[in-house]
Amino acid sequence: MNPVNSRNGVSVGRVLLHLLPAVLLSALFVAVGLLHVTSRVFVVDMGYRLSKAEAEGRTLTRENDRLKLELATLRAPARLEKLAREQLGMMMPPGSAVVALQPELPGVRRNGKAAARTPAGVRVAERESAR
Repeated sequence: MNPVNSRNGVSVGRVLLHLLPAVLLSALFVAVGLLHVTSRVFVVDMGYRLSKAEAEGRTLTRENDRLKLELATLRAPARLEKLAREQLGMMMPPGSAVVALQPELPGVRRNGKAAARTPAGVRVAERESAR
């Protein structure tokens, strides 16, 4: 038995066959729309995350700058001298107690020989000059 509409003589199968491309096209548009909306949601979410990370970076930079300033303040020679005098009871030595020494640099010659840094009690053999 073939289900036929008595008025037009059109079967239900033929109607569904003509509607199938429209239904498939509509389903494709819905899928593309959902994909587009989902991607936009991800983009907006990443934007919020990026904004939050940038704000955190600015906060950390300000904190770092503040700590550098605090470190420079704590290392200030005037502050260290004041702490040494007041808390540790230290004082500047009299002028005659200070002896300035010339720094010894490796490879600098003294009395015609190269000065070498050697620990006390260690003897170093010297090469004989070439003839």
